[in-house]
Amino acid sequence: MAVAARRIGVAMDFSPSSKNALKWAMENVIRKGDQLILVTVRPEGHCEKAEMQPWEVSASGSPFIPLTEMSDPATMKKYGVKHDPEIVDIVSAGAKQKEVEILMKVYWGDPREKLCEAIGGISLSCIIVGNRGLGKLKRAIMGSVSNYVVNNGSCAVTVVKHHV
Repeated sequence: MAVAARRIGVAMDFSPSSKNALKWAMENVIRKGDQLILVTVRPEGHCEKAEMQPWEVSASGSPFIPLTEMSDPATMKKYGVKHDPEIVDIVSAGAKQKEVEILMKVYWGDPREKLCEAIGGISLSCIIVGNRGLGKLKRAIMGSVSNYVVNNGSCAVTVVKHHV
């Protein structure tokens, strides 16, 4: 009997802590047959006006972006996302070693709310988020994305601590 593929989300803001979370997910969670979805949230109106696309006004975010398109800087620019060769290397290696499908989905708005929406909208089995290690004062003022997702997300949430 075949096991249903899991949809594993990794919150990706291209920071060192989110890259650390991605590496941790590849080493500890991802297994053959899974679908790994990098979920990134950009500020509203982040794309150049000439590049505006219909999905930018949609709460459901961009279409799924396959690994082949993630490797193309022009495609990533279209979504308002900077091409990151390190991320492409990590997921490319993982896709080959673990035989998983890699996709990215871009949302626009508040990361806390959009990550929680993504959980239900793309039916994630779980989501892995990085932790920047904000001090108590900064966390109280700015709010912690990982804390919000842990408390409001509708699936299992793993927070990967950022090691200095």
